[in-house]
Amino acid sequence: MQDAYQIEVCRWDAHELLDSGNGRKLERFGDQILIRPEPKAWWRPQSAELWNGALAEVTGKGTWRFTRKAESKTRSWWLDYQGIKLEARLTEMSKHVGVFPEQQPHWRWISEKLKGVANPSVLNLFGYTGVASLVAAAAGADVVHVDASKPSLNWARSNQSASGMDDTPVRWLLDDAFKFVAREIRRGRRYHAILLDPPSFGRGPRGEIWKVEQQIVDFLNSLRQILNPEGSMMVLTMYNLDASALMLANLVADCLPSGQLEFGELCLQESAGKRLLPLSLFCRWNQI
Repeated sequence: MQDAYQIEVCRWDAHELLDSGNGRKLERFGDQILIRPEPKAWWRPQSAELWNGALAEVTGKGTWRFTRKAESKTRSWWLDYQGIKLEARLTEMSKHVGVFPEQQPHWRWISEKLKGVANPSVLNLFGYTGVASLVAAAAGADVVHVDASKPSLNWARSNQSASGMDDTPVRWLLDDAFKFVAREIRRGRRYHAILLDPPSFGRGPRGEIWKVEQQIVDFLNSLRQILNPEGSMMVLTMYNLDASALMLANLVADCLPSGQLEFGELCLQESAGKRLLPLSLFCRWNQI
């Protein structure tokens, strides 16, 4: 096991963390500025003036409140990541906008690793709106993208079309991740890369219940059976407040064959005060 705890920071000009504090974060997505809740921002904001320019903020009820009435109809706009078009969207009862910019180091890592693989195959589980799937497809991979949310899959397909990637080999599947992997084991399917971003709690399309602390060990052992034995890799991301990156590294080392491990935190860096805002834990396993 690699014993260095790593800090990975988003480097993407379409996103900027302007400031954070008092349980909130001030972010720029493209040319729009948003205020969203952030339970890990315990400190005080750096600049009160910066917060006055936001388009909208998430209220205590989880809905969006527009702070500039003239632009209250601005519900969606497009971002660009290396030629891939990604729609940012303000949806009701959700603080999320369709992209997690802190995961940009994963996108870069996936793209770089896949360059050395002939005819790579990628499985993206809990894939949301498809950013990592489109990054993998742009790197030449055949991608299977699984998510239990039909709106998220439709959003991902829209991103694919907007990016001019309709002909790229991506299968968008509405399915329960656990059941899909069990079928892949029976079919003898193998993947060079598996991307895994499980929620703390969720339901499948038929009401299947997922609790990460109860099921992650069995799930990792199942995933081991569909990894390509001649060389493979896995990216595990987790947002659980009770977890730790070292815990993820121990889990992966216990469940998977020997390989190189990288683990740590995914962060955003403030442009105002240069503080780091930790958002997610990760472990990357590589045998390629």
